[in-house]
Amino acid sequence: MALDPNLATAHGTIGLAKHFMGRSEETEGHVQEALRLSPRDTEAYIWMIFAGYANLQLGADEEAVARFRRSIEINRNHPRAHFWLAAALTHLGRLDEARSALHAGLALDPTFTIARLRGAPSDNPTYRATWRRIRDGLRKAGMPEG
Repeated sequence: MALDPNLATAHGTIGLAKHFMGRSEETEGHVQEALRLSPRDTEAYIWMIFAGYANLQLGADEEAVARFRRSIEINRNHPRAHFWLAAALTHLGRLDEARSALHAGLALDPTFTIARLRGAPSDNPTYRATWRRIRDGLRKAGMPEG
């Protein structure tokens, strides 16, 4: 950021780092700045996933659904956006929609299972709780254990 404050990718990545640190309330601002700097960026769908993760961590499941749906609008071929959407929908009690999102993700990555989610990429307890929340949502939606 010190070298180039207009580097959109840096803003998006900082948003993800904030989430890993358990500071998800700071993620949205970084994602929005990345989108402001580069609204048609090829990584915009990833930034929306970062914002969705953060919303899941904050318990803002409706907002998470909106972010994951936006990610899918930008790039329908990224299976994890479908999976995380399924988890968020499950937490809202919208199981039919969650199963549909899960099946869309599995059509793109049929080998994905709960077992692939066992190791969280951060030791932060707040982040790990979100990871468990995602796994629980996916289980309820019908994700194979594998």
